[in-house]
Amino acid sequence: MPASRPRASFEPIPPDFDVRTFVETADNFQYADRISYEMIADNGIEQFEKLVLLHVILGGKPLVIDGFEEVLDPWCFTPGWLRDNLGDKPENARNLTTKTNIPLTIKHYLKNMSKLTEQFFGSPDRYRDKTLQRVYLKDIDCPEVWRDKVKEHIPGSLFYLNESTGEIGGTGALDEPGFRKGRGIARAGDLMSSLPPEMRAENLMCYIGHEGTYTPAHREMCASLGQNIMVNASTTVGEDGKPEHPGSSIWFMTETKDRHLVSEYWLSTLGHDIEVENHFAQLIAWKKAPFKTFVVEQRPGDFILIPPLAPHQVWNRGTRTMKVAWNRTTVETLELALTEALPHSRIVCRDEQYKNKAIVYYTLLKYSSLLKSARAQVEMGGEQAEALQRSVKIRHLQRDFKRLFDLFKNIMLSEMFAPEAQQSREHPEFLPFDGNVTCAYCRCNIFNRFLTCKSCKNLYSQDIDEDYDVCMDCYCMGRSCGCQSGYTWVEQFKWKDLMHRYEEWRAQIVNIDGHITEKTPLPLQEERRYLSKKTLAQVCQEQLKIRPFVDIKIPQPVNEESEEDEPRVDANGYPLPARKKSKQWLAKHKSCHVCLHRHPKWKMAFCSNCDYAYCYGTMFRAHDTMPLTIMEDPAWKCPHCMRVCNTGKCRNDPRQLSYEPKGTLLGHDTKKVADPRSVECLVDFSVSNLNWMREEDLAMANKRAAAEREKLAHPEFDDRYLDMDHDPSRSGIAYSPVNENGGFEEHINGANGNGLPPTLDDPFGGEGTSFYPDPDPDGEIPRLSKRAREDEDEEENSTRRKKKKKQKNSKDDTPQRLAPKSTSGKQYQKEVQRKLLEEAKRNDQFILVAARMKGKSKIVKLRLDSDLLEAIQNRPVLERPAPARERDSSEEATCDPGNILQSDLMVAQKPAVTPAQKEKAAKVFRVRVNDDETYSTRKRNPEANLPGKPGRPGHRRSRFEEITIDSEEEDDDAIVTGYGGPGVGRSSGRTSNWLARKNEGAEDLPTELPENFRDGLVNPNREKNTERNRIRNAQMAERRKSMPVKPSTKIRPLDADRPRKSSGELPDDTAGADEDGVGEEDDQPGDALLLAQSAAAALEAQRRADEEKARAAAAEREAQENLRAKMGIAEEFLNHSNDESLDGFIDTLAADDEPLAHERYDDAPSSPVNGPPLQSTNSIFSKPGMEGKKIKIVGKKATSPTTTVKKGPTIITKKSKSINVSDSGSESEDEIPATAPVVKKPAGRPALKPTRGSSSVGRGRGRGRPRGRPRKNA
Repeated sequence: MPASRPRASFEPIPPDFDVRTFVETADNFQYADRISYEMIADNGIEQFEKLVLLHVILGGKPLVIDGFEEVLDPWCFTPGWLRDNLGDKPENARNLTTKTNIPLTIKHYLKNMSKLTEQFFGSPDRYRDKTLQRVYLKDIDCPEVWRDKVKEHIPGSLFYLNESTGEIGGTGALDEPGFRKGRGIARAGDLMSSLPPEMRAENLMCYIGHEGTYTPAHREMCASLGQNIMVNASTTVGEDGKPEHPGSSIWFMTETKDRHLVSEYWLSTLGHDIEVENHFAQLIAWKKAPFKTFVVEQRPGDFILIPPLAPHQVWNRGTRTMKVAWNRTTVETLELALTEALPHSRIVCRDEQYKNKAIVYYTLLKYSSLLKSARAQVEMGGEQAEALQRSVKIRHLQRDFKRLFDLFKNIMLSEMFAPEAQQSREHPEFLPFDGNVTCAYCRCNIFNRFLTCKSCKNLYSQDIDEDYDVCMDCYCMGRSCGCQSGYTWVEQFKWKDLMHRYEEWRAQIVNIDGHITEKTPLPLQEERRYLSKKTLAQVCQEQLKIRPFVDIKIPQPVNEESEEDEPRVDANGYPLPARKKSKQWLAKHKSCHVCLHRHPKWKMAFCSNCDYAYCYGTMFRAHDTMPLTIMEDPAWKCPHCMRVCNTGKCRNDPRQLSYEPKGTLLGHDTKKVADPRSVECLVDFSVSNLNWMREEDLAMANKRAAAEREKLAHPEFDDRYLDMDHDPSRSGIAYSPVNENGGFEEHINGANGNGLPPTLDDPFGGEGTSFYPDPDPDGEIPRLSKRAREDEDEEENSTRRKKKKKQKNSKDDTPQRLAPKSTSGKQYQKEVQRKLLEEAKRNDQFILVAARMKGKSKIVKLRLDSDLLEAIQNRPVLERPAPARERDSSEEATCDPGNILQSDLMVAQKPAVTPAQKEKAAKVFRVRVNDDETYSTRKRNPEANLPGKPGRPGHRRSRFEEITIDSEEEDDDAIVTGYGGPGVGRSSGRTSNWLARKNEGAEDLPTELPENFRDGLVNPNREKNTERNRIRNAQMAERRKSMPVKPSTKIRPLDADRPRKSSGELPDDTAGADEDGVGEEDDQPGDALLLAQSAAAALEAQRRADEEKARAAAAEREAQENLRAKMGIAEEFLNHSNDESLDGFIDTLAADDEPLAHERYDDAPSSPVNGPPLQSTNSIFSKPGMEGKKIKIVGKKATSPTTTVKKGPTIITKKSKSINVSDSGSESEDEIPATAPVVKKPAGRPALKPTRGSSSVGRGRGRGRPRGRPRKNA
């Protein structure tokens, strides 16, 4: 496992690091070869392409082309252009410190680059702080303007998505639409252009970084060629006139032929895998490396070509660096990708974004049509035919076509099934190719055939069908879903179509060569016959048969007879004899010759020459053998038969030469990135092979020897190079001058003769003054082992204490702040110091800040008594508000060093709500709503009288409405929606406004009412105000007594003096108030005003109650006499006459001078009505709170028949036993025991005809209540 291997730590590069001295003092460092931009035009583009092929692609060495800063547009490649044109574009910047992404805009990042840079220049050791924020704006899309400007000056064969390296109007060029000359027939500079546009990988990216940002050591994806040009970097003064730190990038690069040695050095010495791309190597690690390192300090205009599979890392310096980078794919890179890069990426599950196999197929289609066009022009004859036959570009095209066909042949052979005589014929499912099918485990792109499992497609959701697709390589490695078997074959191209393409392209190669040679490809079946191993598809067919199917949807029972049973012990701790395995279990399992564990036979590799069997995990870690290598060999021999077995018994055999692993394997837990359904049933690739490595230096020595042998071969003798009478003297390679940095202004103060500051005179030798823990070149590289992680902080503290002691002994060793040399820098520094001192005065820190500016500290010692000191310590700390800081509008709030740059796109999070705030939060109450019958839709819409639903009688239902009562601490602009409906509300800040008016002119203006404002102690004038209101109300009552009494007709029971079961005696004008179910609280300005009005209302109610009693006593006698007379006449009328209407009879009894009942209602003065029409105030049904309740009046049995009395708009049915006056079902029910009251009738002729909108009490009869919200008066 990786945890068992010490790993090198991250060590940043100091800001004042001098590259020239570092390269000149090390033996294994060398400047990368460099040519000038003008030399390309002087020697021609063909010579330049040869140079790139020999030096970069085949030679595997980096190349730098400088001078582009003179031809690039100076206006668009600037931060100002980015800010003005793409400033609002959101991007994801990478925080290298926390390994997270920060969403932000480009202008926000550019604005804070100076702050991010200055954090590394505070002190000499400041850059070593691990918490400093390193934000890198990387992998962002390149602007179209930048792309066009760069394309104008970069050679076409090296640019992104180059479709043809031929010249316009060159050999074999055809006219394009619009009478334009096309390009000559030639190969493409970037084979990615052969893919359809929707399948291409967009890799033209921009990188913007500041001091301290970096790119870890890595290799270009899929062995592609890397191109990187710096278009802009900071200078001494920025666009805004502020001083900046000059920007550049330091590249540490290796050559392709050392790739295996570099990988082994990373694994065995540094403890990292270079395929994972997560480690930035230290300078001391590069100096101690056993391979040559090429160093480049990239500045604006430097164009770097990176060879394929060559590890490299980049460190950015200065305030700003801006680069444009892209990758190219050629035939040489495709060969490396399919044979080396993709197998390594499959181990660590790295994405394959370039679709290499698809590029091979589509490039063959493109090149085949170009060769057909060239042949057609040759057959036509003429000068064009002779030019095509002599064309070097045509020969390059033919050579690439042959090499691509070899790759395609290997792809076809790997996907061939076993002969029908050995295996049953497969019928794959067809899925048209779109380039989007990837392996669920390794995430590589699948070209044609693959396996899919449909048993677990609905494992996580029944609504989502997600098949588990796995490539054939992963399945042979033992990677699959939990089902392990039962897969279905799928292909994306018809096999007969691929066979047709194969024969067509093979015929073209035979036509190009003119005859059949040893290298001429054979028909596919003949190639299969000469293949000495099984194909990849055939191995998958065999594994599908022997691997058992596991239904992961069904819980599997625990197997008591597991492979590795723990030893059993008795009560005394003595081991018990092992349980005997059953014969059935022993028949299905086999013991491994190395690990001695019994594994299922389908997990074992059986030797074809002996009875030994090896598990695949042992073969992978101890013998560097992949499971596919064993499975595809029909006559595989075990290590014992090969005399290389490394078990303890075989090592004692003199005939055996134990095998030593060729390299280090750290192991990778790929289950974290694979599909959650994935398993590894053959090999656990997360386990390392460190237990099998006896001599680590031996593996390094073997890699170094292999690299040296590979370097002996000259690129011109490579089979991949086509001799074109190339003259190496005309290559134009110029070695970089020693004083590469001499042309730039030295910005490092205190530099000595070597160009380094005094503390870096000997960066890797000496003691105490180096920036690294072990400056000795022969010493150990700092690592982060388990023990080192625990003691890291302690060692750092001890180092700081030693430095402080040395500073006390010598004043010359005191580090001084780097002073700017430029005049603008000095003025800027003075202005900054002035602002800091002014701010320190406001914060009472002037002496401290002034001392820090001068590099001094002041210690004041006070001698205090122990009692006084204890009293001071126990003194409670007063909460002093922080002084307000005046800042410019453009200045941002400062934060801790590790959080300088924050996202400007993320939505601000709401603060956490405390329990106290939860109590004051908005509350929702559910209030019953009564319909206003007077203003209902029944009167205005006569057609609304619709029948109820079939089977359900119409009835009146209670309706409720939710009212939100917000807290008084809401903002003034908050709107509370009350009963009035949408848009009708009040400001929750009205209480605060009332307090503001009341306390106008006061110094301490309260912002809210205290909690105890009702107890009378808060307002000292409360008693005086109450007495004044009482006197005023008494005076108003005397005035009303002198006024004439308004006549009113009321009906009360005979026992009116009996106390009623209600909340109090309310006057008639308040009985109908608030009928809409909404309290008056929402209509009052605040609680204080509500309290005052309540007191006034109570006094007024008492006065009206007294008046009501006097009037009621006078009218009671007359009402009783009238009621008895009318009831007697009504009974006599009912007994003798059935034809005459009772309504007409009662009307005849009315007095001549008294209006009828309906006339009284029509002539009544209009007043705002919020509920149903007003009823008699003295009735029990009109009391507040009685609306909607069921009231049962229990009394003696009456002999009189049931009488229905209609009063106003309501109907009351009185029976002998009980009266139900409720119009709807309610949760509360009150029973009032009483005798049957004698019904009184008011003087006059009350109308018994019900008005429109009334309803009967009985359920199931009449219409229900109108739907919707009741209307309020205007």
